[in-house]
Amino acid sequence: MDRLLVLCRHGESEWNKLNLFTGWKDPNLTEKGVAEATAAGKKLKAEGFVFDLAYTSVLTRAQRTLDLILTELGQTGIPITRDQALNERDYGDLSGLNKDEARQKFGEEQVHIWRRSFDVPPPGGESLKDTAARVLPYYAAHIEPDVLSGKRVIVAAHGNSLRALIMKLEKLSPEQILKRELATGAPIVYRLDEKGEVIAHVDLAG
Repeated sequence: MDRLLVLCRHGESEWNKLNLFTGWKDPNLTEKGVAEATAAGKKLKAEGFVFDLAYTSVLTRAQRTLDLILTELGQTGIPITRDQALNERDYGDLSGLNKDEARQKFGEEQVHIWRRSFDVPPPGGESLKDTAARVLPYYAAHIEPDVLSGKRVIVAAHGNSLRALIMKLEKLSPEQILKRELATGAPIVYRLDEKGEVIAHVDLAG
């Protein structure tokens, strides 16, 4: 049984390019982001991947990334589930601020704590711990059962919603996952056993 799970962060967005905190805001992909998503599709096609279904967030940058990947694969007809449980971490009052502006407004140390601590949320927003608290139950209820039943699943989402999944899949500590950088448009391929444990994974970045 082919218990395949592929995770892919969306391509570069307009706000990534401007160095803005994005969160639940909904900018589209840049030309570079479109190219990254298309390249991800080409990599997956070159490896011979075929998917049965897909999951993504309700945000445009992730949905468009998924659409571009599936177009490259010639698999646009598969079922796609869109759910806000897979949305990026909500940055609250930081959303829309340039990261340099945020440092001037709140102080460099405070912004660093919000960005790189596991359980300290920015004002009005979510910590990575909060993000995991919505992503992981959704994974357990929907995505994991599909994979364990033998369906081949691709998930196009966001840096922090995917970090929450990677933390569980790779059994990483909060400290380890906070150091994990996810490239835009770079698929990560997991093979699971019958209990949902990872038996192999490969990063297709680069």
